[in-house]
Amino acid sequence: MAKGRILIGKPGLDGHDRGARFVARLLRNSGYDVIYTGIRRSPEEIVEAAIRENVDAIGLSVLSGAHRVLFRRVIDGLAEHGAGDILVFGGGTIPEEDFPFLKGIGVRAIFTPGASARSILTTVEEMLSPKRRHTGETVDREEVMIQ
Repeated sequence: MAKGRILIGKPGLDGHDRGARFVARLLRNSGYDVIYTGIRRSPEEIVEAAIRENVDAIGLSVLSGAHRVLFRRVIDGLAEHGAGDILVFGGGTIPEEDFPFLKGIGVRAIFTPGASARSILTTVEEMLSPKRRHTGETVDREEVMIQ
């Protein structure tokens, strides 16, 4: 039995997906069911896929600098479809000064370049634990992602 279902999405026009593919493979090799949407997906396509695939979490990867807008559109889309219980985490080239904004809109963990595989796996496991999942508590550990 899988540890959980996670969708990895690349919203927006950003075409670089090395980090997203790395995280998808890392999670899959660690026992998660992983769905990768591919590049250049709209937030609406990502929300629809997450609902259709009945995922526990969505990992978004953005390198273009549009993370504030794109992450919010995904989170708002989930809420509009009654799927606000799907957790969202993100990564990419996200400036640290944007972390409070992203966490404030509901992003549960943020990974930036240089994350270790161990920190990604530990953070996702903790984020999906029943206690954190239902309390909305964010994970405050080494929150960096390889991109």
